[in-house]
Amino acid sequence: MNPALRLAALPRDSRDTLFLLAVIGWVVVPHVNYLPWWCSVFVAGVLVWRARLAVQARPLPGRWWVVALLLGSLAGTWFTHRTLLGRDAGVTLIVALLALKTLELRARRDAFVVFFLGFFTMLTNFFFSQSLPVAAAMLVGLLGLLTALVNAHMPVGRPPLAEAARTAGWMTLLGAPVMAVLFLLFPRLAPLWGIPSDALSGRSGLSAQMEVGAIASLALDDSVALRVKFLDQVPPQREMYFRGPVLTDFDGRAWRPLLARLGTRFPPPRLEDPRLTGFGAPVPYELTLEPNNRPWLLTLDAAVTPPHAPGLEVAMTSELQWVTNHPVVDLLRYEAESYLSFRHGPPSRGLVLAEYRQLPAGFNPRTQELAAQLQRDNPREPQALVQAALRLLRTGGYVYTLDPGVFGLHSADEFWFDRKQGFCEHIASSFAVLMRAMNIPARIVTGYQGGELNALDGFWVVRQSDAHAWTEVYLEGRGWVRVDPTSAVAPGRTGSLQRLAAPRGVLAEAMETVNPNLSAMVRTAWEALNNSWNQWILNYTQSRQLNLLRNLGFKSPGWEDLARLLIGLIVATALLGVLWSWWDRRQHDPWLRLLGRARRKLRNAGIEVGRSTPPRQIANLVTTRFGADGRPLADWLLKLEAQRYARSGGTSLAALRREFHHLAWPR
Repeated sequence: MNPALRLAALPRDSRDTLFLLAVIGWVVVPHVNYLPWWCSVFVAGVLVWRARLAVQARPLPGRWWVVALLLGSLAGTWFTHRTLLGRDAGVTLIVALLALKTLELRARRDAFVVFFLGFFTMLTNFFFSQSLPVAAAMLVGLLGLLTALVNAHMPVGRPPLAEAARTAGWMTLLGAPVMAVLFLLFPRLAPLWGIPSDALSGRSGLSAQMEVGAIASLALDDSVALRVKFLDQVPPQREMYFRGPVLTDFDGRAWRPLLARLGTRFPPPRLEDPRLTGFGAPVPYELTLEPNNRPWLLTLDAAVTPPHAPGLEVAMTSELQWVTNHPVVDLLRYEAESYLSFRHGPPSRGLVLAEYRQLPAGFNPRTQELAAQLQRDNPREPQALVQAALRLLRTGGYVYTLDPGVFGLHSADEFWFDRKQGFCEHIASSFAVLMRAMNIPARIVTGYQGGELNALDGFWVVRQSDAHAWTEVYLEGRGWVRVDPTSAVAPGRTGSLQRLAAPRGVLAEAMETVNPNLSAMVRTAWEALNNSWNQWILNYTQSRQLNLLRNLGFKSPGWEDLARLLIGLIVATALLGVLWSWWDRRQHDPWLRLLGRARRKLRNAGIEVGRSTPPRQIANLVTTRFGADGRPLADWLLKLEAQRYARSGGTSLAALRREFHHLAWPR
């Protein structure tokens, strides 16, 4: 039999159960990436089992089966999370309980429990992701659950699900204005859900240290790291260096921040006087940072004044990195301004910490010899030695590649003499080692370089594939100076000609085959839409609420004004509802309403009259029952019929209404 026909032939209970199970599956699917594997398998098994029981019209399992499965779920949650509390354990239990409750769908009240467990499970998706696709999927889930709920309130017959879906759609549309008002005006408070372990699930971005391969893993990641909206003139792409962790301590294998070795906490002490001075006009911008679980605020090099990040304490290290008092675990939007031309660092070389010149003993001996050779062949001024090293990179046959192979113990030696290839971290590390071997203070700065303009919304999109590492050297009289040795090897890497791109998927490859520009157009449109969601929905903060009140005429708005305005709107909406209800009742047929009042009076007098009984037949019943005592009432009923159906219209409805109040009703 055709599956569609077979489904149509099922009893209503089986059909409704299958629909509800499908909606539950839709709501649970986004959780698969965050649930333990056993929970996903368990839920899928229970839902399939319950669907089979519905199709075959077999009885539900006994109570002991359900109890055993419940105990198994509790044990699995405990062994997975080592607790039954908290976000992750709680969501695991809720999803398991929702699946188990479908095994007890025996009455309408059981269905209502499943509905509301489904609503709660739907909301828990936003604990893990608040992206636009998840929100769209949950809107579909909401319509599905509302359809099932409406269908449960239609117990008679076999109403089509499409009818219940239309009612659910109208309910959603009618509730949308209320939802919009609450979204705009409900006071924004600190997140109510949060435990220390929640932060451990944040996405990783730049690392706090740099080893061979660390940035290569990001170079092929096409996800968005941050978005920038320049409020004035847009700087050249080659000058867009977004500063992240500064790495100073080198043990021969990895670079780490100096602060980590010294064991400092927020706010970090200034190890040296940065004496940061900007030149020229500052560049103002808004930056939207994706969650990275790090306490770093990336800024365009270099931000002299603190970025404005609402709700966060901000401090700058002596190495010009801006940090916060909390990791960034949610989408964060902040404002900053930076100077593309700046000077920072102590006035003389003697004040620079010795850590910026130190190298571990026993590593990279050939690089030490190269440093001595450069010092013999060039003037010993640091500026001349830096230029000599850059000239060697440009003319020595060095190649930029993302697949340089695995480096050994002496990574700088291998780069300078053996492989002569690498990506930014190999080049920056080898260059910094060479500088220190010539007694020139040097350090590595990691972050992002460049980006691409989304022409639809005007935002610059910086991806993980734009992750970069460069060096800073200290020059007497100039302070710390940025030197990007990667530009000497591959100038296009820090421009617009040779940006890194992640491998395209099958769909993107197919779209590009059909139309080379189609894939880029679709991606640009999607990212603009997703950015609008981030800016206007996820980043609708308390400051934006207060700005809305200012635009409405409030001079110094606070949360009290928000509450008063919200209460006022609620009262006004309630009054409008009352007025609409009164008007709607007045719009109903007043003739039928007056006849209904007469029926109720007669029912009290002992005469049962059907809703479809006409006034003339009611008059006959009255005279038969009460004789002459019922004549005035019978005459009034005949007048009422004439007012409705006689050509002349008879007595007016208003006069009949007044006469109704003076009638002597028989008893």
